[in-house]
Amino acid sequence: MRVLLLGQGAREHCIAEALNSELYSFMKTRNPGIMKLSKEYVISDLDLKKLGKFAKRINPDFAFIGPEGPLEKGAVDYLKSLEIECFGPTKSLARIETSKAFMRRLMEKYGIDGAPESKVFSSIEGVDEYMRDINDFVVKPDGLTGGKGVKVFGEHLKSIEEALEYSKELLRSHDFVVIEERLDGEEFSLQCVSDGKHLAATIPVQDHKRAYEDDQGPNTGGMGSYSIENHLLPFLKKKDVEKGEKITKDIMKALYKETGEYYKGVLYGGFILTKEGVKLLEYNARFGDPEVMNILPILKNNFAEICSDVVNQDLKKIEFEKKATVCKYVVPEGYPLSPVPGKLDIPETEAKVYYASVDLREDGLYMTRSRAAAFVGIANTIDDAEKIAQNAVEKVRGNVFYRKDIGTEKLLRKRVEHMKKLRR
Repeated sequence: MRVLLLGQGAREHCIAEALNSELYSFMKTRNPGIMKLSKEYVISDLDLKKLGKFAKRINPDFAFIGPEGPLEKGAVDYLKSLEIECFGPTKSLARIETSKAFMRRLMEKYGIDGAPESKVFSSIEGVDEYMRDINDFVVKPDGLTGGKGVKVFGEHLKSIEEALEYSKELLRSHDFVVIEERLDGEEFSLQCVSDGKHLAATIPVQDHKRAYEDDQGPNTGGMGSYSIENHLLPFLKKKDVEKGEKITKDIMKALYKETGEYYKGVLYGGFILTKEGVKLLEYNARFGDPEVMNILPILKNNFAEICSDVVNQDLKKIEFEKKATVCKYVVPEGYPLSPVPGKLDIPETEAKVYYASVDLREDGLYMTRSRAAAFVGIANTIDDAEKIAQNAVEKVRGNVFYRKDIGTEKLLRKRVEHMKKLRR
């Protein structure tokens, strides 16, 4: 199968490996992992005409859109106008991620369960009163912010006045700001594949957004993630995952009713298990980074065939090996606030390695200012998978840091105790 891949991060490196096809890549930076797997590649900023010219010349069976940015800019719409099929939603459908206001209004309009108390504002008028009324809240920008835009009252925002100033700042660059009740619980990611008529859930994964150990520090794009060999998480029951899948299926149907377009691609729900049950925090219109690295390496099906089935609206069941996975990112010192780029040396390792924000130069590999490389341990148990990932990151040479606690028994036990305390 001939596939055009758009994107350059660790997520796309993992996707490229899983596609196992005649691969043609269009990427912003020189990702050595994707370059090695590609028959041909173009290094360029996103230019739709340039992308289209490349696509028409290679004539792929389908294009796979990796990151959210090109979805927001209408890459799928443009490629479809050239009669090139895509795994990824159109610009209108991608609003499920690119506009939190659209997502919340969609849930309200079609009566979809799982939404927290929230309100969408197009101006600062009424925000103060709503914040004081709801008391414990989070402030969310309407558009894309790379996973770093959401701020929590009491943590990132120390007073109502500070929260109001942040809301004003967001409204200067976004159409809307969303104020939502703050939910207490344990978050999990459920990445589902949709052909617009059928939905197939993958396995739940837990991401770690905070930069430092024990969930401290600023939010990041994700410092790592894990999945368990029984395809649940330590604090989840099967009914919780089924609830997340049902909400996503309802979203898929609502998107068709709202737009008249079939959603073909990934519907990735960011959920939280609370004492009242499963609630939806957000949707993403693409695979998670790092969460995709916990699922594709243990996929039993042929991934390229799954993508082809999505394009042809013939999606079937997706199956995974009974393995545990632990992903740990190495990042430049100072990330995410003041990262210091530098040279990176990655020795041979038992873990899978996926390159992210790196620059391949004549004298070696260099980090840029974002996450550098992801290391994934895969084993029959979470304990063994964590050891493989940890051994790998410890051997990396360069001015880097990483979270040692992801996938460890101590952190997993903390998650379980948290939910027990809430339910009491």
